[in-house]
Amino acid sequence: MARYTGSVCRICRRENLKLFLKGDRCYSDKCAFDRRGYPPGQHGQRRGRKISDYGIQLREKQKVKRMYGLSEKQFHLFFERADNQKGITGTNLLVFLERRFDNVVYRLGFVNSRAQGRHFVKHNHFLINGRKVNIPSYLIKIGDVVEVREKSRKIQSLESALDAVVRRGIPQWLDLEKENMKGIVKEFPSREDITTPIQEQLIVELYSK
Repeated sequence: MARYTGSVCRICRRENLKLFLKGDRCYSDKCAFDRRGYPPGQHGQRRGRKISDYGIQLREKQKVKRMYGLSEKQFHLFFERADNQKGITGTNLLVFLERRFDNVVYRLGFVNSRAQGRHFVKHNHFLINGRKVNIPSYLIKIGDVVEVREKSRKIQSLESALDAVVRRGIPQWLDLEKENMKGIVKEFPSREDITTPIQEQLIVELYSK
């Protein structure tokens, strides 16, 4: 599967929004988006052309897809699943994305970014209800207990991520037991829990053409 391997700071600048793809660095003075808040490339500082409705919809889809670190195929599969479920398609899509295992360990503060979460999940550093799960796209359910494996609790990056969790805060649909490196899924996230500025209706319109 093709995956973007370039500078993730360029992604934030392209989408004109800080997506917190580099963890702690995004909160520091070294953040490239804060220092150069214009699109990357030779003509990044030029006054932009007027963007069509399709272009606006495409940019919104790209922003969300890149924020959660998905390929186009993965993202479209989540959209189809959201579209087939009762309720508002756009909200369903965001809830599915939030329920991904790699996102939940990020939201709990065990890792500094979703990319790091995906890496640690694949390497069996986390348990769900006492069992090893190494699938980043696994969808968390209500009542699931997510914890760091006993053997992995001394990993420096996990400890430092938990120390910095105060900066991000824990969503109200999750409950963190910091001392035990354990989190509990109290409920599914609501639309109000997702604070990143996302216009999901634009994504629905794009895929409905």
